[in-house]
Amino acid sequence: MITYAYWALVIGLALLALYFLGGRHDNWKAAAITSLIVMVVGWGAYFFHFQQIFVKNWGGVMTFTIPAGQLHMGATWKDDNLWIENYDPKTNTCHFREYSKGALLEGKVVMKDCNPLMPR
Repeated sequence: MITYAYWALVIGLALLALYFLGGRHDNWKAAAITSLIVMVVGWGAYFFHFQQIFVKNWGGVMTFTIPAGQLHMGATWKDDNLWIENYDPKTNTCHFREYSKGALLEGKVVMKDCNPLMPR
């Protein structure tokens, strides 16, 4: 729900710029450029900052696909980043992947000879 409110605000600001600069002051070029800047900044702010904060703190939706051949073991939040643990039975390795804001500086940890919940 918070995501819809965010995008309604961004689109509203872009339309407001079109109305005031284009409709009232008859400067359509500046209105179009300003609206485009508002939309690009809004998208960038959402993708690089707000998406995981919205999901973690106020509810929202994020979708991840587990790689083929791997089994999902768990997920946890560390600060505002999501860590997902998967097990690959073919290579007998556990993979911890970090999903950070904007997919920048994501970490990955691979544990070899990982036998989760398997007797030795």
